[in-house]
Amino acid sequence: MAESDNHDSNPKPTWFTPKTLLVIFCVINMLNYVDRGAIASNGVNGSLRTCTEGGICTGGNGIQGDFNLNYFQDGILSSAFMVGLLLASPIFASLAKSHNPFRLIGVGLSVWTFAAAGCGISWDFWSITIFRMLVGVGEASFISLAAPFIDDNAPVAQKTAWLAIFYMCIPTGIAVGYVYGGLVGGYFNWRFAFFGEAILMLPFVVLGFAVKPLQLKGFGPVKLEKTSAREAEVSGNGELIDYSSKRTSWSKGKSDITDQVSKFWTDFKVLFSDKVYVVNVLGYIAYNFVIGAYSYWGPKAGYAIYHMENADLMFGGVTIVCGIFGTLAGGLILDRMNSTISNAFKLLSGATFVGAIFCFSAFLSHNLYGFLVLFAIGELFVFATQGPVNFVCLHSVKPSLRPLSMAMSTVSIHIFGDVPSSPLVGVVQDAVNNWRVTSLILTSILFISSGLWSIGIFLHSVDRYNEVEPLAAEGPDSSPLLCENAAEMSNESRLP
Repeated sequence: MAESDNHDSNPKPTWFTPKTLLVIFCVINMLNYVDRGAIASNGVNGSLRTCTEGGICTGGNGIQGDFNLNYFQDGILSSAFMVGLLLASPIFASLAKSHNPFRLIGVGLSVWTFAAAGCGISWDFWSITIFRMLVGVGEASFISLAAPFIDDNAPVAQKTAWLAIFYMCIPTGIAVGYVYGGLVGGYFNWRFAFFGEAILMLPFVVLGFAVKPLQLKGFGPVKLEKTSAREAEVSGNGELIDYSSKRTSWSKGKSDITDQVSKFWTDFKVLFSDKVYVVNVLGYIAYNFVIGAYSYWGPKAGYAIYHMENADLMFGGVTIVCGIFGTLAGGLILDRMNSTISNAFKLLSGATFVGAIFCFSAFLSHNLYGFLVLFAIGELFVFATQGPVNFVCLHSVKPSLRPLSMAMSTVSIHIFGDVPSSPLVGVVQDAVNNWRVTSLILTSILFISSGLWSIGIFLHSVDRYNEVEPLAAEGPDSSPLLCENAAEMSNESRLP
């Protein structure tokens, strides 16, 4: 009881408002994707040693040059962090039911910071691959839990816009990563790019443990059992309690693991029996297959097809501008249309189809400026999907399933999307040795994504965000809102 009173007497800091939370999460998300852009940049990724027919050779540079990687290994390296991400995302989502989700984000960011620094000291292909896997483990908690926090704290009439702002950091981060990696790798050494990322993330690691943790809608406060354990220690006599408590702890540990696995499997079956959720994820997989390969191979393809002297900077510039405006536009348009799941599918299908036409036409162009204009327009439409697709993930399931929904969406789009796409595109390029043909084959998959999302328009869908879950423990600390003044939140929800 005293512990509970002490917990309540520690109010949330006045500066920690919903908008502050959004800004913090946006910066963290951007750093995650700066890392992805940096490792794909020519400055960090580098190139192999090459020799002309006359026998004149130029030394390799960057990761590929230093570790003498072929294109397949290079593609594997780009996807290595996904292994950790895929394995850890469902685990963090399940742990959110028994541990505070906000603290889990802090744990994940700690692992990410350590792994990013580790990439900077790696000495061969396998060492950097292992550290890239750990980067994925660190990112997993944030990917699964950040969006539900934003969804809980956003004004009612601006939920998709807030999600769009958050997901805008994906193309923005990748683009900044291209530029950042190109500059740091060009002027210093590729290793310093990873050291810089770790330093920038460190303050957010501290924040994750220093700020009073928030709760998520559909989750009650975590119940602690430390008091009863301490009482048992004091009340008995030493040796007997030592042995019995060890046996009890061991049995309880096995029971807890079994219980967690059982709950996860039950939630998993519920999640993937929802046709709306499944169709949304299938369209997202096809979409991410293309976007993942664009983000990794884009600079090299641009350099090979159009002889771009500064491919990192040009692709980075186009992606950052189109990513910002396209993602924001998608969120704002859905809010204006009335944020329903059916409307979200209409926007997803239409925007992806139009974007695919422009991107396909861009790679058919033989003129650099024609390519840039067409590709930029295509990316504007393609990035308009980020807010709506995640809105469907969050609102097609009951509140307590949102972390698992985001985790399994992340697992699916990566394991079937951008994880295989980078190596497969590398294999296709090795076979055809023509970046234009490879890019056209890749871009055509966007039409499949549009078709899958169009199915969702005709499915019966219900927004389940406000669904009451009687089994969720409620208490004075279970409110997910940073801003506890109901009148203030009501006023915010009426903002245009």
